[in-house]
Amino acid sequence: MELSVNVDHVATVREARGGTQPDPVYAAMVAELAGASGIVCHLREDRRHINDRDVRLLREVVKTRLNLEMAATEDMVSIARELLPDLVTLVPERRQERTTEGGLNVVDQRHYLRTVVDVLHEAEIQVSVFVEPVLEQVEAAADIGADIVELHTGHYANATTSKTAQQELHRLQNAAEFARTLGLHIAAGHGLTYDNILPICRVHAIQDVSIGHAIVARALYVGFEQAVRQMVELIRYGRLLPPLGLR
Repeated sequence: MELSVNVDHVATVREARGGTQPDPVYAAMVAELAGASGIVCHLREDRRHINDRDVRLLREVVKTRLNLEMAATEDMVSIARELLPDLVTLVPERRQERTTEGGLNVVDQRHYLRTVVDVLHEAEIQVSVFVEPVLEQVEAAADIGADIVELHTGHYANATTSKTAQQELHRLQNAAEFARTLGLHIAAGHGLTYDNILPICRVHAIQDVSIGHAIVARALYVGFEQAVRQMVELIRYGRLLPPLGLR
């Protein structure tokens, strides 16, 4: 299992006062040196954290894999085709949300999203879709030609009881196993932390995880490089644990 580090909230801290520090581009380079296998950033319509300068510089300096999260709009598709990230992840976006609140409804936008995927593929950009761990959404992701499905782990991460967490974990496992039968690469993300990552590591169908806020938060205490290294080591350890039993 590989770790992609989301640097959005480095930019969030910067935007709290304006100016240039802390710099998400510098953070991305540190994350790669600390063992991250990819860098994620979300260029929102309102540019609340990551901005156009950031994504241009990230494209120049990222040596592993740059994953640009974005809404499936004409403007964002144009930016992606100009920028040429290694990967685009299509996500839902609402101005009033604090962070992405759930998965993209691929089922109800199948025709339009297939067109978006085709346009991005013409530019030789891989495409991921961020969806709920629901079999119909996973199937729709394959149907529109996505290369990767990223499963929304927020319900698991926010579970308030162990029973609910287990239910959500097995829902993620079932969706991941189904995605694998469809030939999709499987990622997961949202709300993952140092405290809840190990059970996700035991879902061996999941090949990548995207983590940002938890790493930025820990970096306040131990530094950014050490925070990334700790997560990389935790994931490696978790992958050695017995796989989660099918259910």
